[in-house]
Amino acid sequence: MVFYFKARPEAGDYTIFMGLDKYENEELIKYGFPEDIWFHVDKMSSAHVYLRLQKGQTIDDISEGLLEDCAQLVKANSIQGNKVNNIDVVYTPWSNLKKTPSMDVGQVGFHNSKMVRTLSVEKRINEIVNRLNRTKVERTPDLKAVNAAERAERKQHMREKKRREELERLEKERQAEIRSYKGLMVSEKMTSNKQIAETSKSLQELEDDFM
Repeated sequence: MVFYFKARPEAGDYTIFMGLDKYENEELIKYGFPEDIWFHVDKMSSAHVYLRLQKGQTIDDISEGLLEDCAQLVKANSIQGNKVNNIDVVYTPWSNLKKTPSMDVGQVGFHNSKMVRTLSVEKRINEIVNRLNRTKVERTPDLKAVNAAERAERKQHMREKKRREELERLEKERQAEIRSYKGLMVSEKMTSNKQIAETSKSLQELEDDFM
């Protein structure tokens, strides 16, 4: 089971989601998307909350409002973190999550700690949590199938992109060749038949020279 939430409308069309338990979290870790940003209460047990960005966006594109929604949701879904004030929430791109065979179910590390950011949360804001909960939808998606379909779409997109780039390259080469040919054909560099006739010796002159 995965729970889906809609972020504040003024921030744009963004979906926030989290797994029902550590086993569902394991699937989310395994089958995430490059646009997913992972959130967790620092040094405390909490839900794994994800924000799915638009394609092409990065962690630097997250607005303050979106960050606040995600931070409040992850705090509200931490047994210990929901009871205390002044907690830290860590977040990082899904691609930075590290999973090794020795880790427990739902446990995760990082490939690069420098890519992990920290957000301070002073207290729970019920207005935000309640608004998010009103948009809550429960689903049981086939994450593996969804991920495979997304990967296939991305591969097709990359093939099309490479094809466009190759066509653009060939067109640039063709245009360069045309410009080069035109440069050779400019009038200043050409010799007309009249000029050849004026500078060439007549048949009679050639016969005189021979004699």
